[in-house]
Amino acid sequence: MFYESKEELLKDLEGAVKLNGRLEILNKELLKEKTEILAYNLIFNQNDSIRKYLYWLVWQIAQNLQIFPSSINSLYRAIGRGECEKVFTVPAINLRTLTFYLAQRIFRVAKRLGAGAFIFEIAKSEIGYTKQRPSEYTSLILLAAIKEDFKGCVFIQADHFQVKSNKEEEIDSLKDLIKEAINAGFFNIDVDTSTLVDLSKQDLDAQQKENYSLCAALTHFIRRLEPENITISVGGEIGEIGGKNSTPGELRAFMKGYLKLTEGIEGISKIAIQTGTTHGGVVLPDGSIARVKLDFDTLKNLSQIAKSEFKLAGCVQHGASTLPKEAFCKFPETGCCEIHLATQFQNIVYENMPKDLKEEIYSWLKENFKKNWKEGMTEEQFLYKTRKQALGAFKKKIYELPKEVLNKTCDEIEELFEFLFKQLKVEDTKYLVEKYVKPVPIEKKITDFLEEKELKNLEGAD
Repeated sequence: MFYESKEELLKDLEGAVKLNGRLEILNKELLKEKTEILAYNLIFNQNDSIRKYLYWLVWQIAQNLQIFPSSINSLYRAIGRGECEKVFTVPAINLRTLTFYLAQRIFRVAKRLGAGAFIFEIAKSEIGYTKQRPSEYTSLILLAAIKEDFKGCVFIQADHFQVKSNKEEEIDSLKDLIKEAINAGFFNIDVDTSTLVDLSKQDLDAQQKENYSLCAALTHFIRRLEPENITISVGGEIGEIGGKNSTPGELRAFMKGYLKLTEGIEGISKIAIQTGTTHGGVVLPDGSIARVKLDFDTLKNLSQIAKSEFKLAGCVQHGASTLPKEAFCKFPETGCCEIHLATQFQNIVYENMPKDLKEEIYSWLKENFKKNWKEGMTEEQFLYKTRKQALGAFKKKIYELPKEVLNKTCDEIEELFEFLFKQLKVEDTKYLVEKYVKPVPIEKKITDFLEEKELKNLEGAD
């Protein structure tokens, strides 16, 4: 059912919430029953004003229920100072599809394990091909938290907010996206300017200069946009994922240059490095994933330098979800502070997908992305590398999977979430989040989401 007006929406919520100048929760159990239809509307309702009104309404409901988008910065700072008594690696999870349903399973696992140190994230590129703008992504995560009775801090992160050049128009475009993300409750931002590293230069400072200079400039920009009483967690990156492994010299060169340019403001709390992985894994001709030799020594060495010399939480590992299962227990041992996980969850969705839908998607990819089918690529390699591009175009069909398929998919992914949380040792971290991260209520006005013309449309005015 799609809501055709604000009045119809509020009538459907009668008995669950009341809006009379202020929001009041009347019946939380009834509200939880309504989360699925609210999620469906805020994704697929063709009326932009209804969708944006739902973004505002969901934010207000979450605040009322003590669910707060938050920054993990103060916990990372405690780790960097050596104050945190537990060693763990924070999973940062990219939900490319079925976000509402999979976020529920993450909260379910977190409650079962007493976990608090985990992050939801979406990359700049994923926002495009999955058709999930920041406000939609935040709203779906908050609805999932409401559904699962999760309370406290929820960490939502802008992953790989990247520029590929230092052209002014590209930097301005990224700044616009950062503004949008912060307004939506993304209080954790990974700035990726690592493509500006120039390895043709001999001097390490010269190699990293454009990288650390732009990262510093974007840090200043982010600090000017922060909501009151929130210090956004900012991350930097010293080597492009999929390139050569990072070195201690590169880390020191980046940090020394960066710190000079950010003197007087809060800088980055973590730094991403390259250790031998690549996003999505290396695809073999039969479509399977090659076993990657990840350099744990580099990860451990650079994490130690990041902590001891620069008081960062440690290093960040990208491109890790397709690693062999026995690898994950090693990340806390290295001092890796955060690990980014995405592709394997997408793979499980495709593995469970009905054959006819999968064939329809693959035909669409062959027609629309044939330019990506490089010489020497097998069909299996092409489809594996490009199938993420179909998630936005087939978003509605994936959300409308048969219930038995949806449940089986979510069950398998929930099992993987639990395995990862345990291997990364984030069970029983809720108390650490509560100790170091102060929830900050943020009242949003409806005009934070809707323009005046849209408000008139919502109210049915001419």
